[in-house]
Amino acid sequence: MEAILEHLPKQQEESFVVKSFDYPYFPTPWHYHPEFELVLVTASTGKRYIGDQISDFGPGNLALIGPHLPHTYHNDEQYYQPKSRQRARSIVVHFLERSLGADFLSLPESEPLRKLFSQAARGLDITGRSNRLVSGRMKELVHMKGLARWLKLVEILHILAETEEYSFISRMPVSGQNEKEDGRMAKVMDYVLKHFASAIRVNDVARQLNMADNSFSRYFSQRTRKTFSAFVNEVRLNHACKLLIENRLSVAQICFECGFNNLSNFNKHFKELYRQTPLAYRRQMNKLTTDN
Repeated sequence: MEAILEHLPKQQEESFVVKSFDYPYFPTPWHYHPEFELVLVTASTGKRYIGDQISDFGPGNLALIGPHLPHTYHNDEQYYQPKSRQRARSIVVHFLERSLGADFLSLPESEPLRKLFSQAARGLDITGRSNRLVSGRMKELVHMKGLARWLKLVEILHILAETEEYSFISRMPVSGQNEKEDGRMAKVMDYVLKHFASAIRVNDVARQLNMADNSFSRYFSQRTRKTFSAFVNEVRLNHACKLLIENRLSVAQICFECGFNNLSNFNKHFKELYRQTPLAYRRQMNKLTTDN
């Protein structure tokens, strides 16, 4: 998928970057960079797009994103309202393999790190106790300097390299392409996020990019390995999952709220993606909530 190349500058005395961000909403478009990124959301909710996957995020969401893996975090609609008092906060660490030292990864003791960095090509969602341990250390990292700062990064990577409390985010590695496509895919995503609850036609989106319908369809499928209609349905179904968990609307209401034109079509697509009906999904999530 084509994306914008992003760069977070580091200070001369630093080998890696640590930033604490505080915005009304996350402003970064669909982008990639040559660094590994460790990102902890500390405030706000929305949808994250990493590689070929879409999922919800909220406070405590922690991901390790490999080099050149395109991604963006898009806040829920209320964060973009003119008078909103909502805040989107995160801690982001950018580092390269050479941030650890020229021969660090050649050491036999670094084998777990080499495996971790290889797995990060698909993005890793960090959960459980490991999430809590790493999150706490990232908050410490923001205020540290010098050698202690570097050692804290190594400590964090050691936790990640040893844990089994993770899942892959992207189904397959996806690499950003080049800077000539600045904003193209971001425009597509913004349009879909704003209009998924109503009918979306290919020519509506193609017009946003000044492309012919066939050219846009080919462009989109080549870069995402899925059709545009499949992507729209994935956004709609992801939103449906959120509404099913909230348990405020009936399945029929959620169907139309998410942009599907009939219940049977909604049930069919939901079952294809999640291997169960919307009602079964709601029961399962309710049970998990009750058990916890």
